[in-house]
Amino acid sequence: MTDPLKNSGLVVVDKPAGMTSHDVVGRLRRIFGTRKVGHAGTLDPMATGVLVAGIERGTKFLAHMVASTKAYDATIRLGAATTTDDAEGEFLTHSSPEALSLITEAAISDAVSALTGEIMQKPAAVSAIKIGGKRAHQLVREGEEVDIPARPVTIMRFDVQSIRRVEDGGNPYIDIEASVACSSGTYIRSLARDMGNALGVGGHLISLRRTEVGPFTLADARGLDELADSPVLSLSLDEALARSYPVLKITEDEAAALAMGKWLEPRGLKGVHAAVAPNGQAIALVKESGKRLSTVFVARPSTL
Repeated sequence: MTDPLKNSGLVVVDKPAGMTSHDVVGRLRRIFGTRKVGHAGTLDPMATGVLVAGIERGTKFLAHMVASTKAYDATIRLGAATTTDDAEGEFLTHSSPEALSLITEAAISDAVSALTGEIMQKPAAVSAIKIGGKRAHQLVREGEEVDIPARPVTIMRFDVQSIRRVEDGGNPYIDIEASVACSSGTYIRSLARDMGNALGVGGHLISLRRTEVGPFTLADARGLDELADSPVLSLSLDEALARSYPVLKITEDEAAALAMGKWLEPRGLKGVHAAVAPNGQAIALVKESGKRLSTVFVARPSTL
């Protein structure tokens, strides 16, 4: 019997620079020959790296995908502030060579420490955050003033790999190569801006590569040209659920019940689990609520 979900799952793309996340979705629709493609966790056009896309029924799973943490490799440039907090914006200020010469490695280390742990972060005005139903970056393009309140984020790791003094366009800068692990919703360009502000010389992001989204890493990722030559899922829907959540093994009868949206007897579980049948198929995401073990998402409904 043919599996109705054989073409459903996730594709982990190594997004190239210069493309929007929506551009990637459009390309994947052509590659996989389906309109049912979506993505999780937008990447700016300048950024590269891990972009998780859902194919067919995998699009339904994206809303439930565990991606509470992300990791990046970034280059932060001290010495200038921009309108977008990254290299795509217009310059607002340039620091003097004298001010930059006073920035020591110890001062940079102190700024990094202050931006590590649980912090309040103000997102960039040109972010994808929605305000009154519109993306903030759209409002900015329409000429509106956008002021997004600071929000709590967590920076689990902020490691400086190198510090270099450079000159570009006749202006001096300090480029910092860093790796960051953070909670979902963190803006790395806001980190660059805040570091520059703390040091009094301005700062912005000049390169960004996402290396991890939840349990998915660059090791899972493939380029769009490679996918065009060989349009294969990175993970089946079964594999995606089992990778993202603890596995709860269930019987065939329990699998049939969950496929119909029925609930099971509780068994002392904490949090969401992937309910996997004896044949290895992930039937649903389940969670205990009171005296019920009920479905959060049915991957394989009985109606398929």
